[in-house]
Amino acid sequence: MSSWRRYAPSVELDVRHLRVLCAIADNGSMRKAALQLGMTQPSLTTQLHRIERSIGGELFTRERTGSRPTALGHSVLSRARPIITEMAALVTAARHEAGGAEKRRLRIGSVGSRAVAAWLRRVHERLPDTDTTIHIDISANALLRMVAANQLDIAFVHESEGFPLRVPADAEHRVLLAREPQFVALSVGHPAAALSVVRLADLADDTWMVDPTADHEYAAMRRVFTEAGLNPRVVQVRDNATAAELVASGEAVRPCQPTSVAAAGTVVRPVHGDPLAVRLLLAWRPRALSAAALDALYTDLRSAYLDLARVNPTYLAWLLRNNRTLHHLLGPLRR
Repeated sequence: MSSWRRYAPSVELDVRHLRVLCAIADNGSMRKAALQLGMTQPSLTTQLHRIERSIGGELFTRERTGSRPTALGHSVLSRARPIITEMAALVTAARHEAGGAEKRRLRIGSVGSRAVAAWLRRVHERLPDTDTTIHIDISANALLRMVAANQLDIAFVHESEGFPLRVPADAEHRVLLAREPQFVALSVGHPAAALSVVRLADLADDTWMVDPTADHEYAAMRRVFTEAGLNPRVVQVRDNATAAELVASGEAVRPCQPTSVAAAGTVVRPVHGDPLAVRLLLAWRPRALSAAALDALYTDLRSAYLDLARVNPTYLAWLLRNNRTLHHLLGPLRR
Protein backbone atom coordinates (compact mmCIF):
# COMPACT_ATOMS: atom_id res chain seq x y z
CA MET A 1 0.00 0.00 0.00
CA SER A 2 1.45 3.42 -0.93
CA SER A 3 2.35 5.88 1.84
CA TRP A 4 -0.37 8.37 0.85
CA ARG A 5 -2.99 5.70 1.44
CA ARG A 6 -1.42 4.55 4.69
CA TYR A 7 -0.96 7.94 6.34
CA ALA A 8 -3.45 10.30 4.70
CA PRO A 9 -6.12 11.55 7.12
CA SER A 10 -9.50 9.93 6.73
CA VAL A 11 -12.88 11.60 6.44
CA GLU A 12 -15.99 10.71 8.36
CA LEU A 13 -18.42 9.14 5.92
CA ASP A 14 -21.99 10.38 5.69
CA VAL A 15 -24.95 9.85 3.38
CA ARG A 16 -23.56 12.29 0.82
CA HIS A 17 -20.48 10.12 0.39
CA LEU A 18 -22.63 7.03 -0.04
CA ARG A 19 -24.61 8.80 -2.77
CA VAL A 20 -21.34 9.55 -4.55
CA LEU A 21 -20.41 5.87 -4.56
CA CYS A 22 -23.85 4.81 -5.82
CA ALA A 23 -23.79 7.44 -8.58
CA ILE A 24 -20.42 6.19 -9.84
CA ALA A 25 -21.60 2.57 -9.75
CA ASP A 26 -24.95 3.31 -11.42
CA ASN A 27 -23.44 5.39 -14.23
CA GLY A 28 -20.29 3.32 -14.72
CA SER A 29 -18.47 6.55 -15.49
CA MET A 30 -16.90 9.33 -13.43
CA ARG A 31 -17.96 11.89 -16.03
CA LYS A 32 -21.63 10.80 -16.06
CA ALA A 33 -21.72 10.53 -12.27
CA ALA A 34 -20.32 14.05 -11.95
CA LEU A 35 -23.04 15.37 -14.27
CA GLN A 36 -25.75 13.62 -12.24
CA LEU A 37 -24.39 15.01 -8.97
CA GLY A 38 -23.82 18.52 -10.32
CA MET A 39 -20.06 18.33 -9.70
CA THR A 40 -16.99 18.70 -11.85
CA GLN A 41 -15.17 15.49 -12.67
CA PRO A 42 -11.94 16.56 -10.86
CA SER A 43 -13.99 17.36 -7.73
CA LEU A 44 -15.69 13.98 -7.87
CA THR A 45 -12.36 12.20 -8.33
CA THR A 46 -10.95 14.02 -5.30
CA GLN A 47 -14.04 13.08 -3.28
CA LEU A 48 -13.69 9.43 -4.25
CA HIS A 49 -10.02 9.39 -3.26
CA ARG A 50 -10.93 10.78 0.17
CA ILE A 51 -13.61 8.13 0.64
CA GLU A 52 -11.20 5.35 -0.40
CA ARG A 53 -8.58 6.65 2.01
CA SER A 54 -11.14 6.66 4.79
CA ILE A 55 -12.19 3.09 4.07
CA GLY A 56 -8.66 1.90 3.41
CA GLY A 57 -8.95 0.35 -0.05
CA GLU A 58 -9.90 0.93 -3.65
CA LEU A 59 -13.63 0.87 -4.34
CA PHE A 60 -13.49 1.22 -8.13
CA THR A 61 -11.14 0.21 -10.89
CA ARG A 62 -10.60 2.90 -13.53
CA GLU A 63 -10.60 1.47 -17.02
CA ARG A 64 -10.85 2.97 -20.49
CA THR A 65 -14.44 1.74 -20.69
CA GLY A 66 -15.43 3.30 -17.36
CA SER A 67 -15.34 2.73 -13.60
CA ARG A 68 -16.24 -0.66 -12.13
CA PRO A 69 -16.66 -1.59 -8.45
CA THR A 70 -13.97 -3.76 -6.91
CA ALA A 71 -14.88 -6.61 -4.59
CA LEU A 72 -14.60 -4.16 -1.69
CA GLY A 73 -16.68 -1.67 -3.66
CA HIS A 74 -19.48 -4.20 -4.16
CA SER A 75 -19.45 -4.93 -0.44
CA VAL A 76 -19.69 -1.25 0.48
CA LEU A 77 -22.40 -0.57 -2.12
CA SER A 78 -24.55 -3.46 -0.88
CA ARG A 79 -24.67 -1.74 2.50
CA ALA A 80 -24.86 1.83 1.20
CA ARG A 81 -27.99 1.48 -0.95
CA PRO A 82 -30.36 0.42 1.87
CA ILE A 83 -29.04 3.29 4.01
CA ILE A 84 -29.76 5.85 1.28
CA THR A 85 -33.23 4.44 0.67
CA GLU A 86 -34.12 4.44 4.36
CA MET A 87 -32.76 7.96 4.84
CA ALA A 88 -34.89 9.24 1.94
CA ALA A 89 -37.94 7.49 3.40
CA LEU A 90 -37.21 8.98 6.83
CA VAL A 91 -36.97 12.52 5.42
CA THR A 92 -40.16 12.10 3.38
CA ALA A 93 -42.10 10.76 6.35
CA ALA A 94 -40.78 13.51 8.62
CA ARG A 95 -41.72 16.23 6.15
CA HIS A 96 -45.18 14.75 5.74
CA GLU A 97 -45.69 14.66 9.51
CA ALA A 98 -44.33 18.18 9.93
CA GLY A 99 -46.57 19.47 7.16
CA GLY A 100 -49.68 18.31 8.93
CA ALA A 101 -52.58 19.38 6.75
CA GLU A 102 -50.40 20.19 3.72
CA LYS A 103 -51.36 18.75 0.37
CA ARG A 104 -50.50 15.14 -0.36
CA ARG A 105 -47.66 14.85 -2.88
CA LEU A 106 -47.43 12.58 -5.93
CA ARG A 107 -44.13 12.61 -7.82
CA ILE A 108 -44.42 11.16 -11.31
CA GLY A 109 -41.55 10.47 -13.68
CA SER A 110 -41.76 9.63 -17.35
CA VAL A 111 -39.83 9.23 -20.54
CA GLY A 112 -41.04 11.47 -23.35
CA SER A 113 -44.50 10.42 -24.53
CA ARG A 114 -47.54 12.14 -25.99
CA ALA A 115 -49.61 10.26 -23.40
CA VAL A 116 -48.06 12.16 -20.48
CA ALA A 117 -50.14 15.34 -20.76
CA ALA A 118 -53.44 13.43 -20.91
CA TRP A 119 -52.27 11.18 -18.07
CA LEU A 120 -51.55 14.19 -15.86
CA ARG A 121 -54.90 15.76 -16.73
CA ARG A 122 -56.69 12.62 -15.56
CA VAL A 123 -54.65 12.51 -12.36
CA HIS A 124 -55.37 16.19 -11.61
CA GLU A 125 -59.09 15.66 -12.16
CA ARG A 126 -59.17 12.59 -9.93
CA LEU A 127 -56.88 14.02 -7.22
CA PRO A 128 -57.53 17.78 -7.17
CA ASP A 129 -56.12 18.18 -3.66
CA THR A 130 -52.86 16.37 -4.44
CA ASP A 131 -49.69 18.28 -5.32
CA THR A 132 -48.68 16.35 -8.44
CA THR A 133 -45.30 16.95 -10.09
CA ILE A 134 -43.79 15.52 -13.27
CA HIS A 135 -40.14 14.81 -14.08
CA ILE A 136 -39.31 14.01 -17.72
CA ASP A 137 -36.07 12.23 -18.61
CA ILE A 138 -35.08 10.45 -21.80
CA SER A 139 -33.17 7.88 -19.74
CA ALA A 140 -35.42 5.15 -18.32
CA ASN A 141 -32.61 3.92 -16.08
CA ALA A 142 -32.20 7.39 -14.60
CA LEU A 143 -35.91 7.44 -13.74
CA LEU A 144 -35.68 4.00 -12.13
CA ARG A 145 -32.77 5.18 -9.99
CA MET A 146 -34.91 8.10 -8.83
CA VAL A 147 -37.71 5.68 -7.91
CA ALA A 148 -35.23 3.59 -5.90
CA ALA A 149 -33.89 6.69 -4.14
CA ASN A 150 -37.43 7.82 -3.21
CA GLN A 151 -37.15 10.89 -5.43
CA LEU A 152 -40.11 9.67 -7.50
CA ASP A 153 -43.19 7.70 -6.47
CA ILE A 154 -43.84 6.13 -9.87
CA ALA A 155 -42.27 6.22 -13.33
CA PHE A 156 -43.47 5.45 -16.86
CA VAL A 157 -40.55 3.97 -18.81
CA HIS A 158 -39.81 1.99 -21.95
CA GLU A 159 -37.39 -0.89 -22.47
CA SER A 160 -35.71 -1.68 -25.80
CA GLU A 161 -36.06 -5.29 -26.91
CA GLY A 162 -32.98 -7.30 -26.01
CA PHE A 163 -31.74 -4.71 -23.51
CA PRO A 164 -33.47 -5.21 -20.12
CA LEU A 165 -33.69 -2.24 -17.79
CA ARG A 166 -32.00 -2.34 -14.40
CA VAL A 167 -35.15 -2.36 -12.28
CA PRO A 168 -34.06 -1.73 -8.66
CA ALA A 169 -34.35 -4.65 -6.29
CA ASP A 170 -36.78 -2.78 -4.02
CA ALA A 171 -39.04 -1.62 -6.88
CA GLU A 172 -41.93 -3.34 -8.60
CA HIS A 173 -43.25 -2.91 -12.13
CA ARG A 174 -46.35 -3.54 -14.21
CA VAL A 175 -46.47 -3.89 -17.99
CA LEU A 176 -48.60 -1.33 -19.80
CA LEU A 177 -47.87 -2.72 -23.27
CA ALA A 178 -45.73 -5.81 -23.85
CA ARG A 179 -44.63 -4.68 -27.30
CA GLU A 180 -44.94 -1.19 -28.77
CA PRO A 181 -43.64 -0.96 -32.34
CA GLN A 182 -41.43 1.95 -33.31
CA PHE A 183 -42.46 3.60 -36.58
CA VAL A 184 -40.14 5.69 -38.74
CA ALA A 185 -40.30 9.37 -39.68
CA LEU A 186 -39.09 10.37 -43.14
CA SER A 187 -39.38 13.24 -45.56
CA VAL A 188 -42.52 13.55 -47.70
CA GLY A 189 -40.16 13.57 -50.68
CA HIS A 190 -38.59 10.23 -49.78
CA PRO A 191 -39.43 7.44 -52.28
CA ALA A 192 -40.64 5.23 -49.40
CA ALA A 193 -43.11 7.92 -48.26
CA ALA A 194 -45.54 6.63 -50.88
CA LEU A 195 -45.65 3.23 -49.18
CA SER A 196 -48.15 2.40 -46.43
CA VAL A 197 -45.55 0.18 -44.74
CA VAL A 198 -41.80 0.51 -45.28
CA ARG A 199 -39.11 -2.13 -45.05
CA LEU A 200 -35.70 -1.62 -43.51
CA ALA A 201 -34.20 -2.38 -46.91
CA ASP A 202 -36.10 0.63 -48.31
CA LEU A 203 -34.09 2.84 -45.94
CA ALA A 204 -30.74 1.02 -46.13
CA ASP A 205 -29.06 3.91 -47.94
CA ASP A 206 -30.39 6.56 -45.58
CA THR A 207 -28.72 8.12 -42.58
CA TRP A 208 -30.54 7.15 -39.37
CA MET A 209 -30.65 9.31 -36.26
CA VAL A 210 -30.76 8.36 -32.59
CA ASP A 211 -30.59 10.33 -29.36
CA PRO A 212 -27.36 9.31 -27.56
CA THR A 213 -28.92 9.94 -24.15
CA ALA A 214 -31.66 7.34 -24.71
CA ASP A 215 -30.82 4.05 -22.97
CA HIS A 216 -29.70 1.37 -25.44
CA GLU A 217 -31.44 3.00 -28.43
CA TYR A 218 -28.27 3.02 -30.50
CA ALA A 219 -27.33 -0.54 -29.53
CA ALA A 220 -30.84 -1.82 -30.19
CA MET A 221 -30.89 -0.19 -33.62
CA ARG A 222 -27.49 -1.63 -34.52
CA ARG A 223 -28.64 -5.10 -33.45
CA VAL A 224 -31.68 -4.87 -35.71
CA PHE A 225 -29.60 -3.72 -38.67
CA THR A 226 -27.05 -6.48 -38.15
CA GLU A 227 -29.77 -9.14 -38.03
CA ALA A 228 -31.20 -7.73 -41.28
CA GLY A 229 -27.78 -7.79 -42.95
CA LEU A 230 -27.72 -3.99 -43.27
CA ASN A 231 -25.17 -1.39 -42.25
CA PRO A 232 -26.63 2.11 -42.71
CA ARG A 233 -24.96 5.17 -41.30
CA VAL A 234 -26.21 6.12 -37.82
CA VAL A 235 -25.62 9.57 -36.34
CA GLN A 236 -26.38 10.77 -32.84
CA VAL A 237 -28.46 13.95 -32.50
CA ARG A 238 -29.62 15.24 -29.11
CA ASP A 239 -31.84 18.15 -30.21
CA ASN A 240 -35.36 17.20 -31.31
CA ALA A 241 -35.90 20.39 -33.31
CA THR A 242 -32.73 19.81 -35.30
CA ALA A 243 -33.62 16.15 -35.81
CA ALA A 244 -37.07 17.11 -37.17
CA GLU A 245 -35.52 19.57 -39.62
CA LEU A 246 -33.02 16.98 -40.82
CA VAL A 247 -35.85 14.51 -41.47
CA ALA A 248 -37.98 17.10 -43.29
CA SER A 249 -35.04 18.09 -45.49
CA GLY A 250 -34.44 14.47 -46.47
CA GLU A 251 -31.02 14.35 -44.80
CA ALA A 252 -31.96 11.52 -42.45
CA VAL A 253 -34.71 9.27 -41.10
CA ARG A 254 -35.38 8.35 -37.50
CA PRO A 255 -37.47 5.95 -35.41
CA CYS A 256 -40.41 7.44 -33.56
CA GLN A 257 -43.24 6.39 -31.28
CA PRO A 258 -46.30 5.05 -33.12
CA THR A 259 -48.45 7.77 -31.53
CA SER A 260 -46.23 10.49 -33.04
CA VAL A 261 -47.77 13.22 -35.18
CA ALA A 262 -45.81 13.89 -38.36
CA ALA A 263 -44.00 17.24 -38.32
CA ALA A 264 -44.25 19.61 -41.27
CA GLY A 265 -42.67 18.10 -44.37
CA THR A 266 -42.55 14.58 -42.92
CA VAL A 267 -44.60 11.39 -42.80
CA VAL A 268 -44.69 8.59 -40.22
CA ARG A 269 -44.80 5.00 -41.44
CA PRO A 270 -44.86 1.55 -39.79
CA VAL A 271 -41.90 -0.75 -40.45
CA HIS A 272 -42.58 -4.19 -41.89
CA GLY A 273 -42.17 -6.92 -39.26
CA ASP A 274 -41.88 -4.34 -36.43
CA PRO A 275 -38.15 -4.95 -35.89
CA LEU A 276 -37.83 -1.89 -33.66
CA ALA A 277 -39.95 -2.33 -30.54
CA VAL A 278 -40.04 -1.44 -26.86
CA ARG A 279 -41.90 -2.61 -23.77
CA LEU A 280 -43.87 -0.01 -21.81
CA LEU A 281 -43.72 -0.28 -18.01
CA LEU A 282 -44.83 1.46 -14.84
CA ALA A 283 -42.34 1.13 -11.98
CA TRP A 284 -42.81 2.12 -8.34
CA ARG A 285 -41.62 1.49 -4.79
CA PRO A 286 -44.16 -0.61 -2.85
CA ARG A 287 -44.05 1.67 0.19
CA ALA A 288 -44.73 4.77 -1.92
CA LEU A 289 -48.17 3.79 -3.23
CA SER A 290 -51.10 1.73 -2.04
CA ALA A 291 -52.53 -0.97 -4.30
CA ALA A 292 -55.61 1.16 -4.94
CA ALA A 293 -53.54 4.24 -5.83
CA LEU A 294 -51.38 2.19 -8.18
CA ASP A 295 -54.41 0.67 -9.93
CA ALA A 296 -55.88 4.13 -10.45
CA LEU A 297 -52.64 5.56 -11.88
CA TYR A 298 -52.27 2.57 -14.18
CA THR A 299 -55.85 2.97 -15.41
CA ASP A 300 -55.35 6.71 -15.98
CA LEU A 301 -52.24 6.09 -18.08
CA ARG A 302 -53.77 3.24 -20.04
CA SER A 303 -56.82 5.36 -20.86
CA ALA A 304 -54.65 8.28 -21.95
CA TYR A 305 -52.55 5.99 -24.14
CA LEU A 306 -55.54 4.29 -25.78
CA ASP A 307 -57.16 7.65 -26.50
CA LEU A 308 -54.11 8.51 -28.61
CA ALA A 309 -54.45 5.20 -30.44
CA ARG A 310 -58.12 5.84 -31.23
CA VAL A 311 -57.28 8.96 -33.26
CA ASN A 312 -54.32 7.37 -35.06
CA PRO A 313 -55.75 4.98 -37.69
CA THR A 314 -52.41 3.38 -38.58
CA TYR A 315 -51.44 2.60 -35.01
CA LEU A 316 -54.98 1.65 -34.03
CA ALA A 317 -55.04 -0.96 -36.79
CA TRP A 318 -51.70 -2.31 -35.58
CA LEU A 319 -52.93 -2.58 -31.99
CA LEU A 320 -56.11 -4.38 -32.91
CA ARG A 321 -54.20 -6.75 -35.17
CA ASN A 322 -51.50 -7.60 -32.63
CA ASN A 323 -53.20 -7.18 -29.23
CA ARG A 324 -56.56 -8.95 -29.18
CA THR A 325 -57.03 -8.18 -25.49
CA LEU A 326 -57.41 -4.50 -26.45
CA HIS A 327 -60.61 -5.01 -28.42
CA HIS A 328 -62.87 -4.63 -25.38
CA LEU A 329 -60.85 -1.67 -24.10
CA LEU A 330 -60.83 0.31 -27.35
CA GLY A 331 -64.51 -0.22 -28.08
CA PRO A 332 -66.05 0.58 -31.48
CA LEU A 333 -63.78 2.36 -33.93
CA ARG A 334 -64.47 6.06 -34.31
CA ARG A 335 -64.95 7.34 -37.83
